[in-house]
Amino acid sequence: MKHLCVIGVGLIGGSLALALKQRRAGLRVTGCSRNEGNLRAAADRGAIDDYHTDPAAAVRGCDMVMLALPMGGMRAAMQSIKPALGAGTILTDAGSAKLPVLRDAQEVFGRLPPGLVPGHPIAGIENSGIAAATVDLYQGRRVILTPHADGDAAALRAVKDMWQTVGAETHLMDAEMHDNILAATSHLPHMLAFALVRELANSPHHDDIFRYAAGGLRDFTRVAESDPVMWRDICLVNGAAILAAMDRYDDELTRLREAIATADTDALQRMFCEARDARSHFRRLLDRRERGE
Repeated sequence: MKHLCVIGVGLIGGSLALALKQRRAGLRVTGCSRNEGNLRAAADRGAIDDYHTDPAAAVRGCDMVMLALPMGGMRAAMQSIKPALGAGTILTDAGSAKLPVLRDAQEVFGRLPPGLVPGHPIAGIENSGIAAATVDLYQGRRVILTPHADGDAAALRAVKDMWQTVGAETHLMDAEMHDNILAATSHLPHMLAFALVRELANSPHHDDIFRYAAGGLRDFTRVAESDPVMWRDICLVNGAAILAAMDRYDDELTRLREAIATADTDALQRMFCEARDARSHFRRLLDRRERGE
């Protein structure tokens, strides 16, 4: 890859561009956004070499195009760049749901392009925009790629190489499995944080609640500061999987509520012990991964 176009130069796209520019000498990165001020800021930070506000102009002559956009903008971006994409141009994305990307591509291009490699970096933070971009955002993080059956093997290798260049681990997964897993591990926790903060904020004692909040509340609700547009779009495109995860959580919460209401000491202790042991196992797995074991 000699020329990359990043459409959407915010936290995700900007961090990727910064890391690639640092680690790949001679790589040209073109940025694209509707906001020219954001593009100038990205250029000032050294993330991009040049930019366009017109997606079709931005992708001409590029080897690879990265769609680092909210899910609601994917289809429109594909429609805009379709006339200007080269025959061998690789198209990838960083969206949080993969089946919708495949559906959008199928409808826009009339088939799934061989050069399409959907992807999702598991590396977000609660802040957004080019100002939040960091060169090490993807270091040691996982990137899930969901190639389709008619995809080109060389395109997949190129996308894997791009992510590995910035320090990420790449994993292959079925698109539907990805959407179900992320609904449970990422989308559901965000929904819980948004709902809890709203409930607390609407309390008549909200000032005291937040004044005396301990670290647990801060940790649990940190993600409620995430980009509202991005999460609105995720709910719209991955709603079925999110609702299924919410239903399972509701069932577990109902069991907990019943144990509290009936003062069921054994049930409460059993549930808390099971949760503690599962969380400890999860933490040990993360610790081993961070040590490279």
